Amino acid sequence: MIRVTFLYPKTDESTFDMGYYTSTHMPMLAAALGEHCHGWGADRITNGPYEAIGWALVSSAEAFGAATEGGEVRADVANYSSVHPEVVIGDVVR
Repeated sequence: MIRVTFLYPKTDESTFDMGYYTSTHMPMLAAALGEHCHGWGADRITNGPYEAIGWALVSSAEAFGAATEGGEVRADVANYSSVHPEVVIGDVVR
């Protein structure tokens, strides 16, 4: 199992629509992952260099790659954020 973390940098010009992210974008990612999605969440950050963090628990990096290779999920970023996220993938230890 892996955790994919999406870090959205905060700048003076950046925008982020948490309502769209949680009601449309992340459910779109979960649907694309299908049975490989074991949960997801989002955090509004109150301090530091990021405006928001999203995450998904996924069966494998291969499943994540297959679900996002078509580009529909990536193309949707423009609908809720003016910046693209930094993507961090890690093995879930506990």
